[in-house]
Amino acid sequence: MLTLKLRPIRFYLSKEKHFYEAIKNIFGFYPENIFLYKLAFTHKSQAEELLNGIRISNERLEFLGDTVLSTVVADHLFRMFPYKDEGFLTEMRSRIVSRAQLNKLSLRLGIDQLIIHTQEKNNVYRSIKGDALEAIIGAMYLDKGYNFTRKILINRVIKNNFDLTELINTDINFKSKLIEWVQKEKKTIEFIVVQEVGAGYHKQYVVEVLVNNETAGTGRDYSIKGAEQNAAMKAIEFFGINGTLKTESPA
Repeated sequence: MLTLKLRPIRFYLSKEKHFYEAIKNIFGFYPENIFLYKLAFTHKSQAEELLNGIRISNERLEFLGDTVLSTVVADHLFRMFPYKDEGFLTEMRSRIVSRAQLNKLSLRLGIDQLIIHTQEKNNVYRSIKGDALEAIIGAMYLDKGYNFTRKILINRVIKNNFDLTELINTDINFKSKLIEWVQKEKKTIEFIVVQEVGAGYHKQYVVEVLVNNETAGTGRDYSIKGAEQNAAMKAIEFFGINGTLKTESPA
């Protein structure tokens, strides 16, 4: 007998019908607490200010979702690759939950079309798409619980959008690659934020990577993680890790 999944009664009474339909279309279920998901789509540039001065946006949900996603991915990889070591599992998890991957995934799922934010020129909100996706995961966790969220992430997100074989064969994490090389060479490594340029949503971070206490590369980006990746890429070029060791000064 065919069972139809009917819209909940609150759907017809809610002013947020488009959010109900969006979550259903993307993730395959109707939310219980729709306001959690609306908050997940609210960027800090559109944060509502309460009487006590606190501004309400998706940042807290983003923090929670980041942790839930990392845990689900780690558990999934642990089961998928029972004979792989910790280094392999860590690298694979980093590739799946990287900001670049989450931004792309948000676009693929259509989440970017639902984000409530102030329009800015020059695309300064570099991580806004991935941040919203993490916030939605946080909302889903609070609304439906961990087991439900885990099943949705694995069956509708990871399996449908990530080719693990391709990820294994793609070397994109410059920071991890540099750290692995440094450990083999028995050197020390440190990433330091040396400067913050601009203010508010336009702020960028400048990061230096020190190898044996000497600057090996400098990177700049709208996020610290992105700046670290750019600095690591410069250091990899400087040391010639893919080829002959270079001796000139780093850029």
